[in-house]
Parts: sequence; structure tokens; C-alpha cells
Amino acid sequence: MADPSTSPPLTRASVAAARELIRPFVHRTPVVSSSSLSALASTPGSGSGSAHGSGNGRAKPKLRLWFKCENFQKVGAFKARGAFHAIERLKLEPGWLAGGGAERGVVTHSSGNHAQALSLAARENGIPAYIVMPSISAPPKIAATKGYGANVVFSGSTSVEREAVTAKVIEETGARLVPPYDHPDIILGQGTLGLEFQEQVAALMAEEDEKPGIEKNAKSGENKPKGKRSLDVILAPCGGGGMLSGVALSCEGTGIRVFGTEPSFQGADDAKRGYESGVRVEAVSTLTVADGLRTPVGRVPWSVIYERRLVSGFFSVEERDIKRALRLAYERLKVVIEPSAAVPLAVALYNEDFRAMVEREAGDDGWDVGIVFSGGNVSLDALGKLFAEEDAASEVAK
Repeated sequence: MADPSTSPPLTRASVAAARELIRPFVHRTPVVSSSSLSALASTPGSGSGSAHGSGNGRAKPKLRLWFKCENFQKVGAFKARGAFHAIERLKLEPGWLAGGGAERGVVTHSSGNHAQALSLAARENGIPAYIVMPSISAPPKIAATKGYGANVVFSGSTSVEREAVTAKVIEETGARLVPPYDHPDIILGQGTLGLEFQEQVAALMAEEDEKPGIEKNAKSGENKPKGKRSLDVILAPCGGGGMLSGVALSCEGTGIRVFGTEPSFQGADDAKRGYESGVRVEAVSTLTVADGLRTPVGRVPWSVIYERRLVSGFFSVEERDIKRALRLAYERLKVVIEPSAAVPLAVALYNEDFRAMVEREAGDDGWDVGIVFSGGNVSLDALGKLFAEEDAASEVAK
């Protein structure tokens, strides 16, 4: 990884510069809306959620939902943005290329989307990639990582074991470590999705205003104030915080508020607890279904999220609500997303603290809420199992 001291400052302008660096390598992913999901989100109780939060399930916000589909990104997740930016920044580091850095390669420890993203970014640049993965990693993830050309090195499952094997790889190969989220270059790369999101929604809003003779249904939450040109809020999932802090940087000075979203299961809401207490939580042990959000917030993301207060707060949801949001994305939007990506939608639909805040602060005008679908790397077998479990639980409840 490039020396953090050589990284650009963590600003919106730096996110814009990062976008220019990675433009040739990543997709400009689509933004979609859904009148049916906006209507559901604007209905008291939003159907049958668990009303997570301190409310009573009776909040009636007016929500217009917009979805940034990073599940259509290369490797199926936003992580490609940070990985490509990290590689491009390394190439710009004085002496790295001339000193044989590209031949020595890059290394990381990951069994998730970052492993595949770094593997692809390295392959596209002719750079060796060493990926340290726990030996118990799912075979499809191992196969996918190898499929992008990486040298997979197996380790034990604990962080201490993974880091020890990573250190050995660095000693033997001279490869440069590229962490999954706790570095300025990663944050700036991930933040590029926020810039795109803002621009795409503004363009779609302008198109709507130009359509003659179309009356919006106030009950559906679709009654956008005439001439409105931007989102009010972006909801993004938070694991290590690289993407959330990057999106927050992309919104700095725009008036768009950014909120983090997390599972609450077994203390997975570490960022929320840390934000509210003022002390970063440094360890998390949870088996939430949102497996991409099982990590604590990193030090560098925390400096943006909390110390600079560029994130306005956090909301969490229960496992049941994540599964229901996942099903709705599949049934209403016809998109496949992973459980971690469903967490922001679950907050919009089921977290009564968030919904009451929108009703209180937005009033009759309502809010345009951006939902980041962070990725879609989930197998059909896993989806089927999740939906079957939810159906069984519903039958028991009856």
C-alpha cells in the first residue's frame, strides 16, 4: 500500500481525483428507483417488520427511495473501487515501479469481496497478488479468488493467524500490504460511488421534472417537490467503515446527510455503539447473517465518521428485518444482493427511530433517500436457505 503520508487529503476534491484515476477500470453502476418500495416505506409499520428502535411502529414518513447498485460493479461489489485506486496510487508512489515493486506484488488477508477485488486490480496491471485466506473459507470464494489470478495462501481462522501468515508472505516476497478498509487510498476509492450516486439522482430528478402532465401520488411517497435536485440522505452499510467514510467525504459540503447502518445481532452494531459513546469499539465477535459487516470500524474511517462528524449517526436492524429486505429487493427490484447490502433498505423500512426522524424533520415534503446496495456476492443456495429459514420462522409465529 502507498505510504499513508503520501496519500491525498481526505476531502471531497480527493474523491473526485480518485474517480478520474479509476474511471478506466470500474463500472458506473446504475441507479434505480421503485415506486412500490417507496410506497411501502411511506406506510406506517412498513408491512411486517420488527419495528426496531424506540418507536411504536406508527411513524408515517414520506420516503422516495433511490438505489445505487454496486452489485453490478466488477467482482460484484464496491470493493473494486478501493482496490483499483490503491493500485493506481502505488504506481504513482516515487520509486515503487522503478524499484521493482510491481514484480514483488501486493498482499492482503481477506476471504470476502476485497480478496477478489485486489486480485482483479492486480491482474489488470500485471502485478502478482497474494491473498491470505482462512483454510475454512467457502470453496466458491477460494475458487473465485484464484479465478482472478491470485496466489492463495491458507492460514488459520483467527486474525492473529491470518496476520502472521501475511507477515511471512511479505518477508518472503517483498509484496506490499493492501488492507481492506483502513487506509486513505481505499477510502477515497470507495467514495467515488457517492459522487456518482449524487450526479445520477440529480439527472433522474431533472428528467422527472421535464415530464409533462404526470401527477405524483402523495400516498406513495413519490410527491417530490418541484425543482428538487438532490438526495437528502444516503444510508450505507458499515463494516470496517471504508465505504461509509468515503461516501461521507463525497457528500461533504453538499447538504446531504449520511447515516451508517448495521445489524444489531450479537453486538454487530459496534460503530453505532462507539459513535454514541465516543470510543471506537476495536473488537467484534458476531455471526450476523450480514457477514460482510462483522468487522470493527478502522482507525482511519473513524477519523472521518466520528472525529470529523461527517456521518450524522447510525441505525441498526435485526436479522429478521435484513432477510425481509433481502427478499423485497429480489421480488420488487428483481436484483440479487447479499445480506450486508440489504441492511440500509431494512433501516428505511423497519427502523422506527429512523422513520420517526424522517417524519419529524421532513414533514409533508418527505425525503429522497439513497440506499447503497454494496454488493451481490451470494450464492443461490445460500439465498434459498435464508428465505426458507424466514418462511419457517413465519409459520412458527403464526
